[in-house]
Amino acid sequence: VLSHVFLVVTSAIVLYPVMWVVRMALTDSQSFAMGLSPIPEDPSLQNFIDVVGRTDLNGRWVFGHQLLNSVVISVTTAFIGVLLATTAAYAFSRFTFPGKNLGMQSLLVTQMFPGTMMMIPLYLILDVTGLLDQKLGLILVYSTTSIPFSTWMLKGYFDTIPKDLEEAARMDGASTLRIFFQIILPLARPAIAITALFSFMTAWNEFILAA
Repeated sequence: VLSHVFLVVTSAIVLYPVMWVVRMALTDSQSFAMGLSPIPEDPSLQNFIDVVGRTDLNGRWVFGHQLLNSVVISVTTAFIGVLLATTAAYAFSRFTFPGKNLGMQSLLVTQMFPGTMMMIPLYLILDVTGLLDQKLGLILVYSTTSIPFSTWMLKGYFDTIPKDLEEAARMDGASTLRIFFQIILPLARPAIAITALFSFMTAWNEFILAA
């Protein structure tokens, strides 16, 4: 009984701020409601109507336009990031070449700097290249920033795939490209899906750089 009472009280404490957010969302007023009750007194969907149904001076549906932009940028970012990361991760996992360890360390070092630190240089680069205020510029920035993390994740998964499979395929006359596309990528589908999801969510949730 004490365990259940403790869990109920803890759940109520955790859910109380969430209920307050719901109350403010359903309250048709800009003023902060007084009182301790998180239940809205006069619930209204007017706030959602104002956000979803708003149009600009040209009659364009603002919310739909912004949602389409987010979907296009996030999906394209995930696709480009995973496409480049899979090839890079496979090279780091299977091949030996000069600068391999330095390259992996360089990718790791890039994750140590916050994204806000690169805002001004990226802004200047996009301005010089004519990609400012364009979807392509934002997609390129998001894709390149997601590649280091995606490469590390996929490289770790590629290391777990037995090399015997590739050696057997090579004995049967398969080329490196065929081994990569027909053996490695199908086996790495779970890791690719997770990496694509991370890239998508990163681009979807990012706001400061896009603004």
